[in-house]
Amino acid sequence: MAGYLLRSTRLVSSATRFQARFMSTIEPCGLKERLAEIIPAKVAEVKEFRAAHGSDSLGEVTVDMAYGGMRGIKGMVTETSVLDAGEGIRYRGLTLFDCKEQLPPAPGGKQMTPEGVFWLLLTGEVPTADQSQALSREWAARAAIPTHVEDMINAFPSHLHPMSQFSAAVVACNSESLFAKEYAAGIPKTDYWMPTYEDSMNLIAKLPTIAAMIYKNVFKDGVVPAIQLDQDYSFNYANQLGFGENKDFVELMRLYLAIHADHEGGNVSAHTCHLVGSALSDPYLSFASALNGLAGPLHGLANQEVLIFIRNAVEEMGTETPTDEQLVDFTWSLLNSKRVVPGYGHAVLRVPDPRFVCQQQFAEEYIKNDNLVNLVHQIFRVVPNVLLEHGKAKNPWPNVDSHSGVLLCHYGLTEMNYYTVLFGVSRAIGVLASLTWDRAYGLALERPKSMSTEGLKKFVGATK
Repeated sequence: MAGYLLRSTRLVSSATRFQARFMSTIEPCGLKERLAEIIPAKVAEVKEFRAAHGSDSLGEVTVDMAYGGMRGIKGMVTETSVLDAGEGIRYRGLTLFDCKEQLPPAPGGKQMTPEGVFWLLLTGEVPTADQSQALSREWAARAAIPTHVEDMINAFPSHLHPMSQFSAAVVACNSESLFAKEYAAGIPKTDYWMPTYEDSMNLIAKLPTIAAMIYKNVFKDGVVPAIQLDQDYSFNYANQLGFGENKDFVELMRLYLAIHADHEGGNVSAHTCHLVGSALSDPYLSFASALNGLAGPLHGLANQEVLIFIRNAVEEMGTETPTDEQLVDFTWSLLNSKRVVPGYGHAVLRVPDPRFVCQQQFAEEYIKNDNLVNLVHQIFRVVPNVLLEHGKAKNPWPNVDSHSGVLLCHYGLTEMNYYTVLFGVSRAIGVLASLTWDRAYGLALERPKSMSTEGLKKFVGATK
């Protein structure tokens, strides 16, 4: 492919003056060129595979699956990550622990970064430190948001939930969609991935500023520092939130944004982005729909519920430093009163969530003498045995939400209503990488067949 933005091509000529003004200053990082080299061979591979095996069965669908949220049905293609019940998430074949070892950290840091994860998810390749840093600079150069979106965010009432503000602001950025403009101009289907990539890059770059504006307007003084063009994505976000001087918090943001990025395609936020995108809605509209799913208490809101649970547990036990016996007794009291232990159990995993383990390792290295952090580790040590003895938990192990809240609180980010926004900034990395590949493959409009209860009964011979 001839050059990154091809400034004389349609991608720029069809852009608004806003986009052209800011994108003309961008130094290319090489990611788009690499994608252009990879995509043709992958598309040919899928075409050949479908021609030879398109009618092969992927397994049975049961009545329970139909009523149970399509749980376990093999019916989607997601290239970026795979979730295994026995080992957790793999990003393009790499476990999170592989990623921690192989993905380059930001200058002066030790944690993997969302830049490295995005490059890996898009290309299947581990970037060099230079490539990762070039992507940092490119995102920083794309970060400016339209004036009408700034005005919109500033006009939101402070009582409007941060996730509602976040979703609405992302939708409003749709005015800058290159995909929408190129589609209207008649771009060939084989080129859909290119403006999808551009929109995705622009949107990811803008999310920290949008999210920080919401945080500062709702909880602080409304003043948001400017993006620093020579800093990485996580530093800029932490700095805009007001925590840039705390190097450990910046490291936490790098880890947090990296490990929450993707969780294969069947979770609500990823599936929703894929579903809405299959209608050829642009990345802004598709990702906003993902945020609306992420906002639910059975998805991204769970980390907030875990922190509430821990605080209530401390109040009920009367101490932040209970003995193991006290914690066991408290857990049994929960279970016997038909309550649950939030943060324990996962729809797929049957082992401790590697994302939880990554955060635990972070806490062990960076945090000393925090009672709530220590309590989370004590719960991990004690509670699974109680859940196993109780006998009703298929998975007695912690998921990612069990730890993230107390880590954020430790550093002073105590506003729980904002936590899902952090999750949303991270999840963009995975779902938009996947959406780019959806368009590269030319995946079809998603339209599964539904049936009524009466129809299902007839189908399985349950009616007389």
